[in-house]
Amino acid sequence: MSRPFIVAIDGPAGAGKSTVSRILARRLDFSLVDTGAIYRCVALIAKRQGVALDDDAALEALLQTLQVSFKVIGEENRVYLGNEDVSGLIRTPEISMGASKVSSRPVVRKGLLALQRRLALAAEKGAILEGRDIGTVVFPDADAKFYLEASAETRARRRYEELFQKGVESSLEEVLADQRQRDKQDSERAVAPLKPAEDAIRIDSTSMPLSEVVRAIEKHVLEKMAKR
Repeated sequence: MSRPFIVAIDGPAGAGKSTVSRILARRLDFSLVDTGAIYRCVALIAKRQGVALDDDAALEALLQTLQVSFKVIGEENRVYLGNEDVSGLIRTPEISMGASKVSSRPVVRKGLLALQRRLALAAEKGAILEGRDIGTVVFPDADAKFYLEASAETRARRRYEELFQKGVESSLEEVLADQRQRDKQDSERAVAPLKPAEDAIRIDSTSMPLSEVVRAIEKHVLEKMAKR
């Protein structure tokens, strides 16, 4: 029996991965695995339990009881820790920075690798995985790979507007500064740094509507599926 069709969508924060992946999953009737949300969940649990983000032994123990799942409800991909919907709790600036820090720990990346693969391979038809190392580490043999990017200013503005809509107090300058720090941490970490896979299709969405990004990716995926 063949495995589900795997689509890898990587890129920095604010490039449009989450929105594009969510719409694409709905249009293709694919499962959606937000790997960034999984790291955010680790950061949230660490905060709740008072675990230092560089305490590898404590983080490894924490991963043993991690239960993350996703459920598409309406227009949103909701994230659950056990039975608790933590979709909003994991999107704060504090947890965003925490996720970037824990994702740099080799013990965390190794511990979550099997979970990410298992969630994708459990899909009936296909799965879309979004993150920063899907095409390079999690599924280097993905059936289709994409790398979304946009200018730093465009990405920061998108993030600022998202936070504003959720009632989170911040300024565009603060969001841009946090984003630059995250970009630096993600691209310079020793394990699985943020970078496009050599065979990934790169799409710059700085001045491109996300609807066009979705259509471009969908067209490529459908062509690949037809050939498969």
